[in-house]
Amino acid sequence: MPDISKFIDGVSRFQQQHFGDNPKLADELSRGQKPLALLIGCSDSRVDPALLTDCAPGDLFMIRNVANLVPPYEPGGGFHGVSSALEYAVCFLEVEHIIIMGHSQCGGINGLMGMADGSSVGEFIGKWVNIAAPARDKILKEMPDEPPEEQAHACEKEAIQISLNNLQSFPWVKERMSQGKLMIHGWYYNIGTGQLKFLNQLTKQFEVLVEQYSSEKLLNKLAEDKPPTNES
Repeated sequence: MPDISKFIDGVSRFQQQHFGDNPKLADELSRGQKPLALLIGCSDSRVDPALLTDCAPGDLFMIRNVANLVPPYEPGGGFHGVSSALEYAVCFLEVEHIIIMGHSQCGGINGLMGMADGSSVGEFIGKWVNIAAPARDKILKEMPDEPPEEQAHACEKEAIQISLNNLQSFPWVKERMSQGKLMIHGWYYNIGTGQLKFLNQLTKQFEVLVEQYSSEKLLNKLAEDKPPTNES
């Protein structure tokens, strides 16, 4: 069985990094939280929002689920994990921004695409990702001859728009937006390149926020930081 000691050691490093030179931070956090934003991200282990945004404790309130989806406003019976966390962030913490961050190579979206051919993705997963079925149907209609990989890539982005629309079906989200107290954003992160894009709500196109990772820039930086050698 794999050893989990790396996670325990990680807690020690985390403590030193965030509290080692700032002993007052733990006391401040213990008194409450006031995050600037709610980030709704995927459960995928490769796209940890706090790591990607380099945030300190208390900066982000987070919801993570398969395919970073937001269900529509549906009061009534059932369990509402995402909706309750959304309500807490908006109505009680009064966050000023909500960011939905999708990503490339999303297993949840791949599962959703496969369901169009009758593939099974599990008892609970299938029902959950079906929230974004309109995105899949739109892509299959508009891109019927494209390779499956391109269709899934396009669906990952279209699903972000579905969730943004669903966000606005919550009355208290819509109210705070109309008051200018809340802004919503759609982000798309490419795992392979590190590039971050945002959805321009006017053009409905994704535009670059952070350029892709550059190995050449990194090598140049390493060369600059390398100490000089004493060659005879």
